[in-house]
Amino acid sequence: MSTEEKPAAAPRSLAEALRRRDDASLAALLRSRPDLITPVPTDLTQLATRAGTRASVVRALERLDRFALQTAEALAVAGDPASYGELLGLLAGDDGDPAVAAALPRALGTLREQALVWGGDDVLRLVRTARELLSPSPQHPSPTGLGPSVREAAAGMSPGRIQEVVVTAGLASTHDSVSAVAALSALFGDRKRMAGLLDEAPAESVEVLERLLWGPPYGQVTADPAPRLRWLLDRGLLLPTAPGTVVLPREVALHLRGGRAHRATEPVPPPVESAGTHRPQVVDATAAGQAYTALATVEELLKDWDEGGPAVLRSGGLSVRDLKRTAVALDVPEPAAAFWVELAYAAGLLASDGEEDERYAATPAYDEWRERPAAERWAHLATAWLTATRAPGLVGGRDAKDRALAALGPGLDRSAAPEVRHRVLTLLAGLPEGHAAADASVLARLRWERPLRGRGGAADRQDAGQRTAGAVSGAAVSGAAVSGAASSAAASGDGDDLRSRLARWTLAEAEMLGVTGRGALSTHGRALLGAPAASGASDTERADAADRGPGDKLPVHHRTAPPPVPAPLSPAEQATASAAAARLLAPLLPEPLDHVLLQADLTAVAPGPLQRPLADVLDVLADVESKGGATVYRFTPGSVRRALDAGQTAADLHAFLAAHSRTPVPQPLAYLIDDVARRHGHLRVGAASAYVRCDDDAVLNEILADKRAAGLGLRRLAPTVLAARTDPAGLLEGLRSMGFAPAAESAEGDVLITRAHARRTPPRTAPEPVPDGPPVPDATLLTAAIRAVRAGDLASTAPLKAARDGDGPVQGGELPRTTAAETLATMQAAVLTGEALWIGYVNADGAASQRVIAPVRVEGGFVTAYDHTADEVRTYPLHRITGVAELADEER
Repeated sequence: MSTEEKPAAAPRSLAEALRRRDDASLAALLRSRPDLITPVPTDLTQLATRAGTRASVVRALERLDRFALQTAEALAVAGDPASYGELLGLLAGDDGDPAVAAALPRALGTLREQALVWGGDDVLRLVRTARELLSPSPQHPSPTGLGPSVREAAAGMSPGRIQEVVVTAGLASTHDSVSAVAALSALFGDRKRMAGLLDEAPAESVEVLERLLWGPPYGQVTADPAPRLRWLLDRGLLLPTAPGTVVLPREVALHLRGGRAHRATEPVPPPVESAGTHRPQVVDATAAGQAYTALATVEELLKDWDEGGPAVLRSGGLSVRDLKRTAVALDVPEPAAAFWVELAYAAGLLASDGEEDERYAATPAYDEWRERPAAERWAHLATAWLTATRAPGLVGGRDAKDRALAALGPGLDRSAAPEVRHRVLTLLAGLPEGHAAADASVLARLRWERPLRGRGGAADRQDAGQRTAGAVSGAAVSGAAVSGAASSAAASGDGDDLRSRLARWTLAEAEMLGVTGRGALSTHGRALLGAPAASGASDTERADAADRGPGDKLPVHHRTAPPPVPAPLSPAEQATASAAAARLLAPLLPEPLDHVLLQADLTAVAPGPLQRPLADVLDVLADVESKGGATVYRFTPGSVRRALDAGQTAADLHAFLAAHSRTPVPQPLAYLIDDVARRHGHLRVGAASAYVRCDDDAVLNEILADKRAAGLGLRRLAPTVLAARTDPAGLLEGLRSMGFAPAAESAEGDVLITRAHARRTPPRTAPEPVPDGPPVPDATLLTAAIRAVRAGDLASTAPLKAARDGDGPVQGGELPRTTAAETLATMQAAVLTGEALWIGYVNADGAASQRVIAPVRVEGGFVTAYDHTADEVRTYPLHRITGVAELADEER
């Protein structure tokens, strides 16, 4: 007997193909399709079944790049099974294409890794569900524009009509329709004979074929077709599929196309082109300036809402009016205001207070955030933006029910947003330092990498194709021509899809946030991604960059095929990357200053960011007049009174300004403080409902004589006391509008110190991102899941034999059945021999399962055994074991 091993037979199913994979290959499958592991399948047969379900296949197709998807589409119109050579011919055409030939192994490897294709190179099989989704049919034409095969199109034709077509095409008549259709298919697939047949065709008939060549392949004809159409119908070059409807057979179209399934194959991703170059130092400085502006804007937003922000709409979110007010307060356009509001919300700095009169306010986390260094505050905002699923760019649009989408409202979550942001920045990181990417090239690259994601997936693509086909086939032809049309928009990938809009918003938001500067990724932005630092350019490259203008392409070595798309960072990795970004940004941010420059026109200039205590006091003592590289504060009687109301004295204010000004305190400012302080509190307002008292009755006489006091309802109770009909707050406001500086007092006669009340929500957590399907499993989960799947597969497929003499082999798909005595005896024997057994077990819920165990001890009605399926020692009640069988000898 020969000792040579026989070659392994080809797998007969996807489950068999999965059984032949090693652990690394199974881990790659589960990592690329995490929905297959939720929950963990019991065995490889269940894994294969789950991998073939429609929902899982659609999700897998949506994650394919354009060429891998084109490869799957070509397999859908090829034979089943197809050979590697046939597949290459459909993609490269009769003339061949070196780029396609070089890229096909990678694309086919991707399809195999994701279990969309199985079998060897001579028997490539596309999983059935994927073939149903991608193969052409009248309801959803293929993106290739090809129609059904001759066999599929002729299924509804009468045998007599098929024989007429065969004879007219120059073939011999056959005895049955099956052989006739096979002969016609062979004719259309033979390049030489087909060329001879078309040489005889009238020019008008060839023109009709060219109209249908690239799809949709369906058209309508009248009951009495014109001669050019009759010539095609008689020879089977057009076949009827329904009354008045004809189709171009797939084999005919492939011959006319030169064997190509697609009008244009895209084996290599489009390059990301440079729109201009800048010195890296300029990029980092610009980005750092934007980062500082971002911090100032968020602080200004929450300071404006410090005493309670806008009300929450009944449907949730911010009203259009409040968004406009916020935009005016921040001096930014409304879309930018929506971005800053959503950013603060995503970072956990802003939330609704949950009160009966629900309003937005800062959270306690905002106070902690303010005390952190500026670079760390920026890293917190940037990380929240990078991982958030909410898309501020949608604000102002309409949802599926035609309802307006409001800032901070529902309906703004898009699960693809984090992945798109990460990918856009990764593409920018792939350029040399200082290079700004052309927006159009970034969008083209994203469409190549995920052609189905932006259009809503394979199911939506079919719906779009159906609408297109319906429009084409609905256009009647006037007895002489067949209506044709260009490929559908769903196949071309054009259009402003969601993924493209997310990419545009990412480029704009990254610039606003300071992740990029002048369109190029900054050093701290690169660190935020966890990307390695860009390598230094050679002198030649620097010279090339200096001469390169906007729109110029990068050198060829920067346009080669990229490595696989990297996955977003895990939370732990992102925290490390954020800390690194903060360290790189810190030296670029201006140091907070402890001084201002006082000027004689009652203004103070802050030449940079101020230290927190100084800024807080100035916000009370003065009004912000202008912002920019330097902030200008204006001192007014009202602002000085505000500081006095907060408990400061004139001496405190003089000391504060002298300590924090690099210039002497101007005399007009000192006079202003002294004058307001002298008059402050001269009048006292309390609650009667309200009263005014003053030691100087002449002042009260002046108030009573003023016509502006008529609305206050004042009357004299005593020489130094006036009573009012209005409340104390209204009385204070009225007297101040008349030019007085009254002070509120308590019931005991003490001056009330009024400080702004900072309104805070109860502790809130940042909103959780909406996941884009199940999370990618980590290495620990993958290892445990693969071990469990293999153990379960062993239990369900291992060759077994019966425990009783004389019985035939037990099939792996059914539970073993033995008596209680036989089960006990077999268990006890296995304890002595150390052999593994196959058992059927029913748990307390009545669920039956199969397990492979190695019994260790049998006592008290229980068996303690090592469970190979669960990979742990377990104890089972004997009365719940349906039966036991030994593993076959070759499996021991």
